[in-house]
Amino acid sequence: MNIGIPKERRPFEARVGLSPIGVEMLSHLGHQVYVEHEAGVGAGFGDQEYEKAGARIVYSPEEVFARADLTLKVARPTKEELGWLRPNTTIAGYLHLASARQDKVEVLLEKEITSIAFEQIELPDGSLPVLRPFSQIGGSMTASIAARLLQNNWGGKGILLGGVPGVPPAEVVILGGGVVGTYATQAFLGLGAHVTVIDNDINALQDIYNRFPSVVTMISIKRNIEKTTSYADVVVGAVLVTGERTPILITREMMRNMKPRSVFIDVSIDQGGCAETSRPTTHELPTFVEEGIIHYCVPNMPGVVARTATHAFVNAAMPYIREIANLGVKEAMTKDPAIEKAVNTHAGKLVHLSLFSNGG
Repeated sequence: MNIGIPKERRPFEARVGLSPIGVEMLSHLGHQVYVEHEAGVGAGFGDQEYEKAGARIVYSPEEVFARADLTLKVARPTKEELGWLRPNTTIAGYLHLASARQDKVEVLLEKEITSIAFEQIELPDGSLPVLRPFSQIGGSMTASIAARLLQNNWGGKGILLGGVPGVPPAEVVILGGGVVGTYATQAFLGLGAHVTVIDNDINALQDIYNRFPSVVTMISIKRNIEKTTSYADVVVGAVLVTGERTPILITREMMRNMKPRSVFIDVSIDQGGCAETSRPTTHELPTFVEEGIIHYCVPNMPGVVARTATHAFVNAAMPYIREIANLGVKEAMTKDPAIEKAVNTHAGKLVHLSLFSNGG
């Protein structure tokens, strides 16, 4: 199979769809990998490394898309990239189509593109093995981001997360006890903050309680969210409904009732965000102030730790990429239910039900 690795074109997206190690693995299996010139430079992978691993370097994005039977990306394709896709081919990446504009989904249907969303590859136990590494990274990053935004020079209220003797630590509320929430909890505790985790799954809260006995756990109901956000110095949105738009848990009124200059980090923004006041930002301009609260809503948080993120992604995704390449997309869909669950469009039809109501 011909596999294309284009350079990511979204702002501050330095990750790449495959590392040289991944290229070497596919090349040894007889597949031809085409890598766009300098596709891996942001993650520290040079063209020579890719060539040594067996790839061919191409010098235009049009060529890498045109040659590929399977295109591997990280971020959702732009409108321009959708135009370069060859009809009846396959694209795999972190597509987040439930929050995409409808016209982009329509292009995938018109060209009969098979789209596979890595974030929706799901095992029988409900876990998301390919999304997991980025969730781990995003969760881990929240504490250092919050610590910076609480500083006066970033507009914050001038609070040290861990406090000092005689001065209490910051109050942190995390909405969601999944992978992002767990790693965020670990990171905030490491900096000495006082943490409350809210989730609608008692088993997730039990896991948090067992792992972090000092953490307060609460069931996700409106009253609990209203109460905790009103005294929080930092609120983290770590909510995920697989393949669907994130539900709104924080209303504008709740945001208005938070303490001025508190920090809200919406890690779920790539699926639409969990607050009425959320809107996507970039690493260049990561924050805005709404209702007196500092909002951080960067969809591609792991994009600025590109080398770590790409290695972690390849470790998790390679078994599925190899399966698709070796069997072909149709047989891989048939034989592996985890891959089948990640298919959004195929043969000109919507496969994932959440896209039928997509109006983003």
